[in-house]
Amino acid sequence: MQSESGLGLGAPARDQRYDILFEPVRIGPVTAKNRFYQVPHCNGGGYRDPSAAAEMRRVKSEGGWGVIFTEQVEIHHSSEITPFIELRIWDEDDMPGLTKMADAIHSNGALAGIELAYSGANGPNLYTREVPLAPSHTPILTFTSDPVQARAMDREDIRNLRHWHKLAYRRAKRAGYDILCLYGAHGFGVIQHFLSPRTNQRTDEYGGSLENRSRLLKELISDARDEVGDTCAIAVRLSLDELAGEQGFSNAQLRDMVAMHADLPDLWDFAHGTWEACSGTSRFKPEGAQEDLIRGLKQLTPRPVVGVGRFTSADMMVRQVKQGLMDFIGAARPSIADPFLPKKINEGRIEDIRECIGCNICVTGDMTMSLSRCTQNSSFMEEWRKGWHPERIKAKASENKVLVVGAGPAGLSAAHKAGLRGYEVALAEAGTELGGRVTREAKLPGLNAWARVRDYRQGQIQKMTNVNVYRDSALTADDILGFGFEHVAIATGATWRRDGIARYNLLPFSIDPAMAVFTPDDLMAGKRPQGHVVVYDDDHYYMASVLAELLVANGNTVTFLTPSTKVAEWSVNTLEQGAIQARLLNLGVNVRVTRGLAEVKAGGVTCICTYTGREENFACDAVVMVTARLPEDQLFLDLKARSEEWADHGIASVKVIGDANAPAAIAWATYAGHRYAEELEEPDRGDALPFRREVAGLKD
Repeated sequence: MQSESGLGLGAPARDQRYDILFEPVRIGPVTAKNRFYQVPHCNGGGYRDPSAAAEMRRVKSEGGWGVIFTEQVEIHHSSEITPFIELRIWDEDDMPGLTKMADAIHSNGALAGIELAYSGANGPNLYTREVPLAPSHTPILTFTSDPVQARAMDREDIRNLRHWHKLAYRRAKRAGYDILCLYGAHGFGVIQHFLSPRTNQRTDEYGGSLENRSRLLKELISDARDEVGDTCAIAVRLSLDELAGEQGFSNAQLRDMVAMHADLPDLWDFAHGTWEACSGTSRFKPEGAQEDLIRGLKQLTPRPVVGVGRFTSADMMVRQVKQGLMDFIGAARPSIADPFLPKKINEGRIEDIRECIGCNICVTGDMTMSLSRCTQNSSFMEEWRKGWHPERIKAKASENKVLVVGAGPAGLSAAHKAGLRGYEVALAEAGTELGGRVTREAKLPGLNAWARVRDYRQGQIQKMTNVNVYRDSALTADDILGFGFEHVAIATGATWRRDGIARYNLLPFSIDPAMAVFTPDDLMAGKRPQGHVVVYDDDHYYMASVLAELLVANGNTVTFLTPSTKVAEWSVNTLEQGAIQARLLNLGVNVRVTRGLAEVKAGGVTCICTYTGREENFACDAVVMVTARLPEDQLFLDLKARSEEWADHGIASVKVIGDANAPAAIAWATYAGHRYAEELEEPDRGDALPFRREVAGLKD
């Protein structure tokens, strides 16, 4: 085994090119210390996990952000978006959690912003059972197509709506927030519903002309100034374009409205019209994707402007400001991937930034009503629950040495974090390249940004004199027993199954050896089928659609079969399902949904309709199975079988982590590696939970 290591370097001073990013900017009566503006973003915690959410924001304050916002905060019980878990400011019971978050944001000098939301046509009220209210009679427009309609507001309802906002303003001010933002973007805010001709068919003074449709916004901002005076800034978050043509609130109408009400708020916050368009994955949206839509808006108003674009490059940020596109660099996902992004730019540590890869795993936490994750930052939402910090980790517990076998995302994360703790670490990789599945998948269409998972960790490891990397080092149990490492982590990954077993087929079925059958591993290794290819997707995430795209580029005719009702079904949670299915259809892929694979024959496949059971045959020259994966855990099993020998060879622990333990998304692997290092040599917890949680209190 040949070692490679690097030397740690001191932190240089900030590059003068980035000075403009650290200029203070005034927002009405308050001043942000710099231009780094964490726009509102959900986290899957909301009212259920207020301490976890507050500590997550506190860490961002420590990381140097000038403005830090909550997620959307529901202002009144007559409009809520159950099952999604957001914050609430309904009554006094919500105040302790909101106050704790504001205090956490203030802890390092950031301004605390609160996004006040009345969801209107997006609030089904499944929890409160109140009748939803919207500008006009309309179905509730949710991800889950709830069978609920909203009642058109009359003038009394609008007066009540203004009153409910006033209550929210008072509470937000009392909780300590510096910026009150009215949410009217992504289709989630009643303000957007009033502005849009699609959802506002009123014939009174609140409907018709753009001036009338913006009347409610004017009134709500006027009411806010009356309630909070000159103590809080008032911002509004609006859609850049509703993407509905002339029927919707277009970019042209937005420009007219901003020009009409140039001085209305203290800050304009612009985001794309739908959440999917605004927060698209890197596969479909490059950095700064909204630039054309926001260009020129700042010139229509004397107020500061903030926009977003998954900004990870400091040079790109500087250009946004210098070209007059925006005053603040808005960020949600980049602030999750690296809460210390501003501080690292300020200290000249650009190479230490954990750049967002645009995978949208963070979004899945909100979409699945669970705590959010981040592929790059495994400490996200674990800051309070587990005490993890994105930049600091406790010192090693002993002088014991650590061997990590496998340099995929789990192994790289384990070696990196164990090295930060001060352990002497050897990272053994059987191949010549580091990164494992990340390196292979990053070469597929649209996934090149995913290489950042490898590049960040490899770059950090190269600075550590206590972490040595050994390539071309396939190890056996005998090798490991002979090395003398006290702790061993097995991170040998997983391979895709060739037998078709996954969710639809839990047992083997007939596969004729005369048919050429490929797996994702085959295609990533450079093998290519010929002719007409059936891609069978029983994985339901991104892989099958990416491979179908690869095959089309290879010149193949492609038929895409899946037991699901849609292509890449789980990617609804990453906001890209619609883009994926559109991409395949536009490429000419023959998409057939609700088709479960029953048999692979010499000249084709037989599928079964998952609803009717009817059989259907598809002729093809090859089949690509994108089904389940099997952990590559034989090395771990070999070591476990010889556990009675561990003590004689000085081994205190052997653990299997990441895909070698249980295959999952890359974020699960980086988390597993991080967790391994954090918990290394910790005392046995027994029956105690491995995290803190908050439990709702009982009332009489």
